[in-house]
Amino acid sequence: MPHAVDHHAILARYLDARGRDRNIWDSIDPARTAHVVVDMQNGFMEIGAPVEVPEARNVVDEINRLSRAIRAAGGHNVFLRFTTPAAGPMAWPVFNERMGAGIGAHRDAFQPGAQYWQLWDGLDVAAEDAVVDKHRFSGFTPGTSELDAHLEARGIDTLIISGTLTNCCCESTARDAMQLNYKVIMATDACAALTDEAHAGTLDSMALIFADLRSVEELEAMLATAAAEAEPA
Repeated sequence: MPHAVDHHAILARYLDARGRDRNIWDSIDPARTAHVVVDMQNGFMEIGAPVEVPEARNVVDEINRLSRAIRAAGGHNVFLRFTTPAAGPMAWPVFNERMGAGIGAHRDAFQPGAQYWQLWDGLDVAAEDAVVDKHRFSGFTPGTSELDAHLEARGIDTLIISGTLTNCCCESTARDAMQLNYKVIMATDACAALTDEAHAGTLDSMALIFADLRSVEELEAMLATAAAEAEPA
């Protein structure tokens, strides 16, 4: 099961002047929406992997549901893939310092083509979906990913974030996206951290300033409504 965190309780902490929670967007335009799936790779997913996040295995079904709903409504799925920079370990010296002795295993795990670098086999990835490599936690760090250019070329202005870790790469990507003027929605039961507390802490920060919080079920309903409204009378 996904994290046992009630996102409605988090939203209730931040009521606006009208007494409404901090979810801003009640509808979605699928044609301008991308579902960004963050780092659902073997190196985070496999038992015993260098950066194993056990909870990530529990959100695969929710991510797949959301990916299918996005496709059915006419939206776009993007799978982000953490990739060791080609310049080698000194390309990110501060990260290397923080990782200490673990940097070698991390660097090797996410080399292009490595088993741990590959996307998890259980993900529903279709031919029309995109896979975008990134060399930092955020998919929007300048010079380390083509994500922003890819989305801009498609006229995307709304992002739904899922994947792992909630409080690292998902959060980093969501924060930067909002500051680049994207509308951001966190798929609360399709993100995974190492603990419920870490997951909830990020959702709290997101709700205050950066993003709407929606369950996969809520997002499916919003997408289905948008698709139905777009059908010719």
